Amino acid sequence: MLGMVTMNLYLETYGCQMNVSDSQKIETLFGEEGYQLVSDFHQADLIIINTCSVREKPEQKVFSALGRYLPLKRQNSRLVVAVGGCVAQQWGARLQQKCSGLDIVFGTHAIDVLPAMVREVRNTCLPQLDTAFRSAIPSLDIIPRYAAGTLTAFVTIMQGCNNYCSYCIVPYVRGREYSRPSDSIIAEIRQLAKNGIREVILLGQNVNSYGLQTAGELNFPQLLARVNEIHGIERIRFTTSHPKDLSDELIAAFVELDHLCPQFHLPLQSGSDRILERMGRGYSTAEYFDKVERLRQVCPEIAFSSDMIIGFPGESAEDFQKTVDMIRRVRYDTVYSFKYSPRPGTRAVSFPDQVEEAVKKERLRIFQTLQDEITSKNLRKLEGTTQEILVNGPAKRGGDQWVGRTPTNQIVNFSSDENFTGQTMTVRITRALRHSLKGDIVQHG
Repeated sequence: MLGMVTMNLYLETYGCQMNVSDSQKIETLFGEEGYQLVSDFHQADLIIINTCSVREKPEQKVFSALGRYLPLKRQNSRLVVAVGGCVAQQWGARLQQKCSGLDIVFGTHAIDVLPAMVREVRNTCLPQLDTAFRSAIPSLDIIPRYAAGTLTAFVTIMQGCNNYCSYCIVPYVRGREYSRPSDSIIAEIRQLAKNGIREVILLGQNVNSYGLQTAGELNFPQLLARVNEIHGIERIRFTTSHPKDLSDELIAAFVELDHLCPQFHLPLQSGSDRILERMGRGYSTAEYFDKVERLRQVCPEIAFSSDMIIGFPGESAEDFQKTVDMIRRVRYDTVYSFKYSPRPGTRAVSFPDQVEEAVKKERLRIFQTLQDEITSKNLRKLEGTTQEILVNGPAKRGGDQWVGRTPTNQIVNFSSDENFTGQTMTVRITRALRHSLKGDIVQHG
């Protein structure tokens, strides 16, 4: 904009892919306001922390960060500091009471009004607060601006959750389930494809239930079929799914849709039926494993990832062993595992039989050691095979090294004197490393 003074934005993000997507929208909004992103918070005129409260550690990081940023206001009277996301939603006004000088607290439904809140602070010097839930969420329709050459984009299709698992804070900080209109989703992905995006990752707290609460709306498999038809989109991924809502129609989509990647993130959380019942998950391990097997029947190459909570209240040594046995049965490619973290306001906080911290820590060590072995075995099975990879760009080590991903989302590094970024390559896997693969070019174009 002509005459606009460029201001600096420092944006810090904690947590999941949905938070990353929200931060991309925030960056886009403030780009339109004349802000440029900076990597040094000392240079900032506006500092925004986009938070996560799913576990205790990311929440603690928020207060540590504010301890660094708020004192800067003494040297820069124009500095505005804002906290958004799940911690902001959960704490609300108490966050400003605890952290003197915090200008803005904005909730998970208030991203679209954040620029107006910043302007109000600058005009009035008065703190701003917005943690209201809305029946519709306008920020879901903000389309981030991606840098030239970007190949992958997140697209949020829904927000919130209706499941209220006993350990989970999400329904309290993201609200009830809301499905974004499918026409808006399709329009965004078409625009992304025109801008050179080749791969989309559809986001939601429980994508399997997309559209089911909205009369006349597509369901999730039908939405995938529409996305599959969009010219220019070569790969479709999604996260996260709830096992109890995994339908036969979605299983069939892995056969019917040629751009749907053979990759499925399907959180199990525990291998013990007793613990799953206490968690309120709504399925048994037998039902979960049956769905895994049915997916493998229709799509033998499919890769599975999962989430696992170790040391949930009441978890006995026998319960933990059942979780260990389950990962041996499923043979996940990746598992994101964490010690149980009590979340204020959830039912599990009041459970009397909390597991000792030392026990949780040791069980997590045993679990992660075993999963690393399973991951390594799965990767070694790919040695000697040929894989189609979408080349993302130069590898971190630089030189003539490049990196891409297989349809199953495995990282592959290869050598080349040419730049094949954005191209689909056939590579032969020559070596499996701890968490990635090395390969040689067989064919390109």
